[in-house]
Amino acid sequence: MAREESDREDLLREATAYGRRAEFRIVGGEHATVFFVGLRESGCSLYVGQDPVYHLDAGDRLRRAYVGGELYRTQGETLARLRRERTESTTDLLRTDLNEDELTDFRAEAAREIRRVLGAIGDDAVVVEGRVPKEDERILADAAERFARHLDEGQPLAPAIKGRK
Repeated sequence: MAREESDREDLLREATAYGRRAEFRIVGGEHATVFFVGLRESGCSLYVGQDPVYHLDAGDRLRRAYVGGELYRTQGETLARLRRERTESTTDLLRTDLNEDELTDFRAEAAREIRRVLGAIGDDAVVVEGRVPKEDERILADAAERFARHLDEGQPLAPAIKGRK
């Protein structure tokens, strides 16, 4: 595990695992927000600035997230919050499973953030900053469809991610 975390500044260039990816800017309102969408066969992702980040699997179920500086991953029935604890010589990943109330709060905040982005897309209040491939004009609509389906289906969680043995 890396000792230093870096900004997710150039996802358009560096996130090559996403065969289709794009960066957009929401215009209007108090301030512009940059967001990134990435699509691949195994799922899709939404990065709203540096944080939050939501990763869906191929079935549009939440697999992982990065919110409020903390990592989350599916446990099937709930999410585990993963916090890095660093010392001079080690980095440990501490896991805490969310209880029902915490999971409800997480889902509510995620829904607000995703709906904000979907609303801007629906209002045509976004400007393309870049996309790969450049001629892919459907990427925003395709990503929006996936995240809308995730919300419409009640924000399902992906099956548990298997841990190391």
